[in-house]
Amino acid sequence: MILKGNQRGNAANLAKHLMNTRDNEHVELHELRGFMNEDDLHEALRESEAIAKGTRCQQHLFSLSLSPPQDAHVDVATFETAIEMAELKLGLSGQPRAVVFHEKEGRRHAHAVWSRIDTDTMTARQLSFTKRRLMDVSQELYLRHGWDMPKGMLDRAAKNPLTFTRDEWQQAQRTKQDPKIIKALFKDCWERSDSVDALKAALEVRGYYLAQGDRRGVVAVDYRGEAYALSRWSGVKAKDVTARFKGADALPSVEDQRQKIAGLVADNLRDHKKQLEEGYKRLRPTLELRRTQMVERHRIERNGLAELHKGREAREAAARAARLPQKGFGKLWSRLTGKYSELKAQNEHDAWQALRRDQAERDKMIAKQLDERQRLQEAIRKQREERLQELVAVRQQIANYLLMKQGKNPTVMPKDAAAAHGRKMDTAQKTREQRDNKGRERTRMRDRGPGFER
Repeated sequence: MILKGNQRGNAANLAKHLMNTRDNEHVELHELRGFMNEDDLHEALRESEAIAKGTRCQQHLFSLSLSPPQDAHVDVATFETAIEMAELKLGLSGQPRAVVFHEKEGRRHAHAVWSRIDTDTMTARQLSFTKRRLMDVSQELYLRHGWDMPKGMLDRAAKNPLTFTRDEWQQAQRTKQDPKIIKALFKDCWERSDSVDALKAALEVRGYYLAQGDRRGVVAVDYRGEAYALSRWSGVKAKDVTARFKGADALPSVEDQRQKIAGLVADNLRDHKKQLEEGYKRLRPTLELRRTQMVERHRIERNGLAELHKGREAREAAARAARLPQKGFGKLWSRLTGKYSELKAQNEHDAWQALRRDQAERDKMIAKQLDERQRLQEAIRKQREERLQELVAVRQQIANYLLMKQGKNPTVMPKDAAAAHGRKMDTAQKTREQRDNKGRERTRMRDRGPGFER
């Protein structure tokens, strides 16, 4: 289970993010502990912020996200255990805490938020080396549950080189591209180029044009006008870029490159983009309708189970209360004989077992729904891969168009056309091989003569 945490303020934004039902299919406020208001997360975190104003602490909250392995079904008890372990490791025991569950794309994860302010001393709990401590808890959870531990957790040197930051992800989201693909592209161009001209040519073939950034040194501008810091997206140090681009001042500015690209692209590029987006829209509604219908049905099922549990809890509570004598001689006699204490203890035990039974039923329903959602997500993932392939092919076509506008010969074949061309060549080659094999076999049989076979 991956644990990521940070200190922060702005309680209103955090509460809004945690209770966001637009980007999450299911949101459940699981726990509010230690707050005056135990029903509303916004009010609880606002209360924590008001208390923090009595101190000089600006980041009065600690927010933790808990993400289990993709294929693991994790019940509520496991999440609660992980949260307790993190709380103890960080030194936040006894502090006010909120726990929220999110579900999206067939996966369930949790968020825990603590107030750092100790109301007895009106000081903030000191948090040091939180990343290292959370890593220890995460490793223990992987070992305890027998999950396959990520390579980056076993050895920092084995961490995925395509790992991207939040800023990079948001930038790629704005341009509707996969950040892993973009980062791999920049890394490949940098490693394969041994000079500025070679790097410039490699990037231009793919539709990126080098420019001099305002504060980020050398950047690459794509056909949308988005600027990418070369050092960050290539995975190299800024001093390495400076060493290679000793004459970076000779590069055009970002604005000049944007104007140049805009002149090259003109109406044709906008038509390509429009056709691409319209093609995507033709595929989207069916799966989106299935997803929204499934989410709505799952919510109805969960609400129905909650109502069932509520009604059953009321009936069972009434039945347990009926066991106890309420008044008169019977109540007095049961107290004198100790029967009343036995019945009370039995009622408490039955109530606890009922709570465990209800939680097990909720976990079973959620696991079943997650399985169903993951099957749909697999279809959505395949559709996204197809769209990504189409996007790459169109990008290659756009790069060819830009090269032609500059009077250069197109050097890149669209991915789909290349794949189709490769399949066609493979089929033709197999046909030739089969024909040649048959010819050789006939020649051997003719040379052997009749009656030669064994």
